[in-house]
Amino acid sequence: MNRSVATLVLIVCFQSFPNSSVEGQSPEPVYRWDAGAPKNNEATTDVTVTTGPGNRKAGRFNGQTSVIRVSHPNSNAALQSAEFTISLWAKTDVQGHETAGDLLRIFDARNAQGVRLGIDTHAGVTNAQSNLRQLQFGIQSNSITPKFQDHGRPGQSVYVFSLCVHDGRLYAATCEAGENQKGHVYRFEKDQQWTDLGSPDEANAISAMAVFNNQLYVASSKYRLAGSSLPESPNMNSGGRVFRLSKDDRWESCGRLSEQTEAVASLIDYRGTLYASSLYRPAGFFKYDGQQSWTPLPTPDGKRVEAMTVFNDRLYATSYDEGSVFRFDGAQWETVTRIPNATQTYGFGIHQGKLFVSEWPQAHVFRMDKFEPSEWTDTGKLGQELEAMPLLTHNGSLYCGSLPSAEVYRYDGQTAWERVGQVDHTPEVKYRRAWSMAVYQGRLFVGTLPSGRIHSMDSGPSVTWDNCFPEGWHHVAAVRRPGSVELFVDGKHVSKSMEPEDVKLSLKHAELTLGAGAQDHFQGELSDVQIFRTALSEDQIAGLAMP
Repeated sequence: MNRSVATLVLIVCFQSFPNSSVEGQSPEPVYRWDAGAPKNNEATTDVTVTTGPGNRKAGRFNGQTSVIRVSHPNSNAALQSAEFTISLWAKTDVQGHETAGDLLRIFDARNAQGVRLGIDTHAGVTNAQSNLRQLQFGIQSNSITPKFQDHGRPGQSVYVFSLCVHDGRLYAATCEAGENQKGHVYRFEKDQQWTDLGSPDEANAISAMAVFNNQLYVASSKYRLAGSSLPESPNMNSGGRVFRLSKDDRWESCGRLSEQTEAVASLIDYRGTLYASSLYRPAGFFKYDGQQSWTPLPTPDGKRVEAMTVFNDRLYATSYDEGSVFRFDGAQWETVTRIPNATQTYGFGIHQGKLFVSEWPQAHVFRMDKFEPSEWTDTGKLGQELEAMPLLTHNGSLYCGSLPSAEVYRYDGQTAWERVGQVDHTPEVKYRRAWSMAVYQGRLFVGTLPSGRIHSMDSGPSVTWDNCFPEGWHHVAAVRRPGSVELFVDGKHVSKSMEPEDVKLSLKHAELTLGAGAQDHFQGELSDVQIFRTALSEDQIAGLAMP
């Protein structure tokens, strides 16, 4: 959606304040942004002043161009210390799977180090809409070597089609290929423990997952394993059905897309409506009408739409029928781009306010640098791989999974992709896939084929609140203490992750931004942003959370 662009440069000054405080009261912040009282050294673009909680002044951010950039703030020293607190009020303006975006980031590009607080959505992660408006606070440092942890093989999985976080829990959808086996959904407990939530359908796979109207929806598929150079499953039952998980862990049928649809590629919430697409021909795109009813809609020139995401109020889709990206405005499709030398497109990611897409058979990732008409830039190749698949921004960096070696890569800018590990070591197979991804408990989880195992990696101190960020105004506090990073919402402690090592940051050349950063521009309102050079107590945070 196009919005007019007007830039206003304001001036803001910064002061250093003592850290002493009366018991129960917060110390003075080293930095405070007040939308109603602009000061020196601050450049504000497309932020309008509104009224926030308790009649405070607030700033409205449009999700595309709005940003506040602060040069050389005193907060640099505070945010590179062993303990600090970020406090702010936030209200999101997003609908469906639109990305809420970054609240605050301070980042030193010279040494790739920084601190970031945002509300993240990850959709189009191959078959899954993996995360929906989940709060993440992390510390990014190039001194940290990512380490993978094996979380086991749910059931008899050969393919982890989807990973999805819902209501504080992580779910995995699988393909299980034996004669008497069916696709299952599992819920992660800890370590290598998974709770089996059963088989909603008779088909060999549960493929797509998404959260819609605060409930988990899944879809079934008769997956053709020959597409991954594996023996075909003797289970010949068709899928193409959608199910909803009830509060008591029972599966409720939401109908079948059509008699011709044997497999479902994706589910997504777009503008408050649930949409689904077919994995195999004939191409199909459907709108959920409620109960068990689905309405067929046109596809772009009869081509399949596969991974789907929402970016700047448009629904984007990849395709297995040609190396294209398609865009849907709620009424009709258009072709956005043809990726050079690609025959299929696979997954979407949003990073630094841009939409990225992965492809086959070069394993390159492309970035959309201009919306209308679209302009795309080749950001490089994943090692010696053939296929780039899931894309996801975690703790300040963009990650991508690959085939045939099931490797995970981190994007380091320009055309540089750094290999961070391999997650499937199955011998004597042609293809291994690092196929599905989700962020959970501050870690990046990855699902594989053909081992059917799930791994997670630690990329530095990171903590997530694994719930959908609620509507309306809410107070958020992010705290770093020696040994931990923590999140508070509305004065209540909601999440904590241990910091296994003392990560030292250098932010000498960093820039502080409000409303933009590692994932996307923020869409909503911010008020009373404060940074403290100390880890505030729970009582002090509760005091700040009073409207």
